[in-house]
Amino acid sequence: MIPLLRQRLRRDWLQLTLWILGAVLLAYAGYGGVTQSYSTVADRQEVLTAVMANPVILMFRGLPSDTSVGAFLAFEDLPWLAMLAALMSTFLAVRHTRGDEEAGRSELVAATSAGRTLPTVATIVHGLAANLVLALLTALALIAAGMDAGGSLLTGAAAGATGVAFLGIGLVAAQLMRTSRGANSLTVWVLVATFLLRGIGNVAGTPSDDLTRIESSWLVWLSPFGWAEQTRPYDADYPWPAVLALGFGLLLAAAATLLQSARDMGASFIAERNGRANATAALSSPHALVWRLSWGSVLGWTIGGALTGILATTLSSLAGQVAGENPAVAQILEKIARAGNLDEAVITVFFTMLGILAACAAVQTIVRARQEEAHGTAESVLAAAVGRVRWFADYAIVATCAVALVIAAAMATAYLGIAANGGASALYRVVTVTGLGQFVAASVFTAITALVFVVLPRATLGVGWALIGVASILGMFGPLFGMPEWATDLSPIAVTPVVSNGDVDLRGLWWLVAAVAVAGGGALTLMRRRELAADG
Repeated sequence: MIPLLRQRLRRDWLQLTLWILGAVLLAYAGYGGVTQSYSTVADRQEVLTAVMANPVILMFRGLPSDTSVGAFLAFEDLPWLAMLAALMSTFLAVRHTRGDEEAGRSELVAATSAGRTLPTVATIVHGLAANLVLALLTALALIAAGMDAGGSLLTGAAAGATGVAFLGIGLVAAQLMRTSRGANSLTVWVLVATFLLRGIGNVAGTPSDDLTRIESSWLVWLSPFGWAEQTRPYDADYPWPAVLALGFGLLLAAAATLLQSARDMGASFIAERNGRANATAALSSPHALVWRLSWGSVLGWTIGGALTGILATTLSSLAGQVAGENPAVAQILEKIARAGNLDEAVITVFFTMLGILAACAAVQTIVRARQEEAHGTAESVLAAAVGRVRWFADYAIVATCAVALVIAAAMATAYLGIAANGGASALYRVVTVTGLGQFVAASVFTAITALVFVVLPRATLGVGWALIGVASILGMFGPLFGMPEWATDLSPIAVTPVVSNGDVDLRGLWWLVAAVAVAGGGALTLMRRRELAADG
């Protein structure tokens, strides 16, 4: 057991450090943001009232419990702390089970005295330890910020217990699916669905008379994120929902161990779809092969972009109505967007989220190149008349196309939303400027992840997704948490061009373009001399 744990820690130390550090920083900065931006009870009550009046905003925030600093901090931060723990845990579970099985490492370990079951047990212990560290350090960060110890420990426990629940989900997905790619996709869809289910359960709940607390509907009990929120830290302080999440994760982990013993090495309970016997003409080039491998995920991100675009313009009138009645809402939007009037601010906020979606599409495509290399399938392509630079450039091109499709879908639906709602013609310009700006921002993630792939191939997955997580926290929450402007400006999505009171503010466009040119050019140049790193 000990050698297996040491091996996992050696492989994961950088990724786990980034995930845990992100949670700690989010917790610590959250306290400063709440105390600076919403220093009075009246300020916090205004925000909670506005959130309850807008179901869309409530969908993506936490559970209102009270107007105290601690309860408001849990409302702001807890869903995202739980999200970081869940992502960390699912990737860890799949990487050390189905991922090792695909790479052939599990078979080598099974041939020793460790057998087939011990590696899975080691993965469970490894995941539990990672979530324990995340929970404790998150709690200590909140205590160091000045929060009550009991509520802080419960906040950390709720986030860590959610991570354990998704550790179990990832372990079961690894047994069901034939590939690590399929297992990761399944866990991400479960994560998104349960996160939205939590939001729907809160929206369908019953608000208190003073609009500072919601009693959620039964739907939240179908989601681990809902269980985390039902702990209500710094208010009721219920520990048993966190215990429920912990027990759920351990139960699924035990089920995954039993499922593994009931199947052959390399097999799965959900069979992989059979491919065509003969390739079509559309697969006659390496570029076409990359597109064939990536189109499913690109389609999913593009649909997300289309939904974001339509929400950006159709909700602007609703946000304007709420903000007109409650200046605190307008202040929140203007802090995030740093744009001019309210309509411009709403579109900028939604298109900041769009930049995150586009960056995810790009990073996932570059990570796929790493997966193909680690699994040895890239070597078969390079054995033909295909150079390594041409092979990798095809992934970079498809990643750029993915970004373009996500952005284009959002811009198209945003234009339709403006036309359908009779919006001002100036909003078309706002959509165009912010959309093209986020294309450049997402391209920064493409280029930097590509450079990491070339220089530190084994860190591609962890660093690529960690960059998006850190940039999202800085860009979306930095202004709300009172972070200095130089810190929020480190996020590419936060310094893209915007329209402010009719004028175009280019902001950080030129350094974004420079970053794309330097990182992208460096990646392609260094790829000429780089050897394959097939062992993941």
